[in-house]
Amino acid sequence: MSESILLSIFCVLGGSMLAQWSAWRFRLPAIVLLFSLGLLYGPVLKILHPSVMIGSAFHPLVSLAVALIVFEGGLVLDFRQLKEAGEGVIRLTLVALPINLLLGSMAAHYIGGMGWGPAFLFGSIIVVTGPTVVLPLLRHAKLQPKVAAFLRWEAIVNDPVGAILATLVLEVLLMRPGEGSGTFFGFILPHMLASAGLTIGLGIGAALGVRWLLVRDLMPEVLKSSILITIALILFALGTLTMDGAGLIASTVFGMALVNLRIPGMAEIQRMKESLVVLIVSVLFVLLTADLQREQLSNLSWSIGALTLVVLFLVRPLGILLATMGSSLSWAERIFVGWIAPRGIVAAAVAGIAGMRLQDAGYPGAGLVMPAVFAVIASTMILHGFSLRPLGRKLKLTLSDEPALAIVGANVWSTGLAIAVHRAGAPVVLVDNSASDLRAAAQAGVPVLRAEVLSEEGAESLEERPGDYLISATPDAIYNGLVCAHLAPHFGRQRVYQVSPGIARLDLYRGLSRDARGKVLGEPSWNFTLLETLVREGWQFQGVNVTADNRDMLLKESSNLLVFLVLDKGISMTVVSAEDERPALPEVGQCVIALVPPAEDIL
Repeated sequence: MSESILLSIFCVLGGSMLAQWSAWRFRLPAIVLLFSLGLLYGPVLKILHPSVMIGSAFHPLVSLAVALIVFEGGLVLDFRQLKEAGEGVIRLTLVALPINLLLGSMAAHYIGGMGWGPAFLFGSIIVVTGPTVVLPLLRHAKLQPKVAAFLRWEAIVNDPVGAILATLVLEVLLMRPGEGSGTFFGFILPHMLASAGLTIGLGIGAALGVRWLLVRDLMPEVLKSSILITIALILFALGTLTMDGAGLIASTVFGMALVNLRIPGMAEIQRMKESLVVLIVSVLFVLLTADLQREQLSNLSWSIGALTLVVLFLVRPLGILLATMGSSLSWAERIFVGWIAPRGIVAAAVAGIAGMRLQDAGYPGAGLVMPAVFAVIASTMILHGFSLRPLGRKLKLTLSDEPALAIVGANVWSTGLAIAVHRAGAPVVLVDNSASDLRAAAQAGVPVLRAEVLSEEGAESLEERPGDYLISATPDAIYNGLVCAHLAPHFGRQRVYQVSPGIARLDLYRGLSRDARGKVLGEPSWNFTLLETLVREGWQFQGVNVTADNRDMLLKESSNLLVFLVLDKGISMTVVSAEDERPALPEVGQCVIALVPPAEDIL
């Protein structure tokens, strides 16, 4: 392997993961950083030209990667989400798509200067809002579940539909002279409908086959992920053989069928695939952007710039407005969905291939399709990536950005802790399956959730709340560990805590495995029985504002206060744990939540 290829692999993998980490650390849209990195490697420095290095296999490899992306996207399309968002999802995927096609085509012809053929191809391509862009943005946006479902379903469902629509337009435009409506209605359209029906059947049939194997224990755990990925790729290949774009339908339907068949163990597989897809999306964005050359960018003109502005500020908003007329969607939801529509990898891949075929066929203006689509992709990624969270907050469609705490298990001391956090002004929710145990917290104004968090309904209900940290505070140490292990992928393993199971059970080798439990809340000696006893003896949870006078007292090991949390109101929350490498030291101006002895003068 030549040194140039090794250097390219290092640049792409290292740079893409650094961009993802930087986006997470500084709360930036990862897609924008990846897009910028690709431009740097390709058109700016000209050190990377993937289609030349990889050759004719480049576009097929991109297509296989996209198949995995839409398969993983299908795994999150649970039909139960349609209970709240069903009307909006149907309108966005069925009604808005033809409206956006027509408006986009007219804009391309009258403003972009394209002939009607290339204009309709452009219009069919830009109806796609790619899951490669939307899903990463949704992971960090903390949108309300209903609005997030709108964008998620539109992106994943419209992706293969848009690819097939572009194929349909291309086939019609490339019909030979003398082939008229008879050819279209007698061959092209029936072939496409039959191919779509076949691929849908293949996806559902494959999912039923997987379920049959899994419930009979005929598939080992170590092979589950590998077999599912292989099936998704085979379905894509079979679908593509019948018709371009149909393979994406097969992969998407396969993922949707798997998640809606309620197969045990799919949650772990889904998390593994999500990590894989993050890597694939990162690499693809860098490669596809780097593959753009200065000659292609030189085709950008004022007319394309004007077309891009019309697509962003007129075509999409007007299409959504028309599609949602008479619906129950609020004006805030219509404005938000009408603006947020980033395009991604599928649009770029389809534009590159279809545009060249039209150009070879001699269509006037066909050479403008690729740069026009690229301008829309670049503009939507940057503008929508940076504006999604601010616009969502402005329209009150996001969950709170302030760090929030979820406490599982309502009892005499956890209720006191929740009330103290609530009175300190920090978001908190107390979760339990017993209405009577939650009554005291509810009467004090604390948000409560009656649910079993280990159930699917309970986990989904908890995810809809703005939670960043979790404390499992039931008297059952094994149950606490199960809750923390189950919800760690959602909250983060370093942000799930449980009341101490006892010093003896924390032995690193013989005790409860750290993978099967949360971090210890406070000191190892603060077990459930101790905390319950102290509260019954008159100890109380209180919020203490840290001042220059009492800070030294709070930091003393001999202090009678048991400090559980350190709050920097509206900014940060720290749960105190003996397992932290750096202990939480309260600063002046912060607030600590502490268990205080009776008659203790904490001021």
